[in-house]
Amino acid sequence: MSKQRTFMTPNSSRRRFLVQGASVAAATAAVAAAPGIVSAQGRPVLKAGDQKGGLRALLEAAGGLEGLGYDIQWSEFPAAAPLAEALNAAAVDSGPIGDAPLIFALAAGTRVKAIGANRSDSYGTAVLVRPDSTLKTAADLKGKSIATNRGSIGHYVTLKAVTSAGLKPEDVNIRFLAPADAKLALTQGSVDAWATWEPYTALAEVSHHARVLVSGRGLLPGLSYLAATDNAIAAKRPVLQDFLQRVVKAQLWSYRNVDAYSAALARIIGIPPEAAKLQFERRQQKWVAIDAQVIADQQGTADFYRQVGLIKQPLDVKGTFDTGFGVAG
Repeated sequence: MSKQRTFMTPNSSRRRFLVQGASVAAATAAVAAAPGIVSAQGRPVLKAGDQKGGLRALLEAAGGLEGLGYDIQWSEFPAAAPLAEALNAAAVDSGPIGDAPLIFALAAGTRVKAIGANRSDSYGTAVLVRPDSTLKTAADLKGKSIATNRGSIGHYVTLKAVTSAGLKPEDVNIRFLAPADAKLALTQGSVDAWATWEPYTALAEVSHHARVLVSGRGLLPGLSYLAATDNAIAAKRPVLQDFLQRVVKAQLWSYRNVDAYSAALARIIGIPPEAAKLQFERRQQKWVAIDAQVIADQQGTADFYRQVGLIKQPLDVKGTFDTGFGVAG
């Protein structure tokens, strides 16, 4: 599992942030009654997993951590696969995860459910090549090496790109590497392409280390989720509801304050401001209700992974959603 950075969230932030949904008092009362999930001060603790450029940066920038009735213990991961491992081990209660990694986690027996869903433009989930590469289309990937994380949305866009171009998965050589190692392999020329996601795509573009060969636009449904373990849902439901509503409202704030949020995001996650703004503006992320279309799109992802042999058994995704969490904006 990847190295984690763990720290406690302060109980106030720079700006006032109005929160609707489950009240803090209800969250505190319901969760504090359960054994083993309170801090030394008697406050509930939410063990929140995160990915680079994810929820913590959004909430801090929007002032969305004000007035918490619980503590947040953050653990940051470079990609969804190690986050899924942490969910499986109950090292974290909840975390953001893409549609394809969630399928992988569920197929491996991880006891989690999606409690919130969002859609975004999939352009930044892409297969990248060096600026001087002679590759022009997905069909040119035949016989080439592509670095990505196993089970990631980068893995997913790779398979979608090659199969949509009439190739078979075995027509390319996929090397499973973490994002930092994959970027290095691409820039040093030890692989021909790198399949990744935001903010890595924008960062590679603005630093002129890579260009987009194939984007996920038109190939992927653009879904990602806030997932939570079954145990956390049972024991900390009001806290998870409150946390999700804060994330939803922070997202709305961010699109009303693009420049301010982009600057804060760049500072918090340590990337150039132009990369932060590029990846943020083109994603156009929006939290949505878990409806029949979301479930159908997720089933399509599961069926595709079964078709290409990445999961061995058919997976009915309906039972992997908890629709009792609202996302009122």
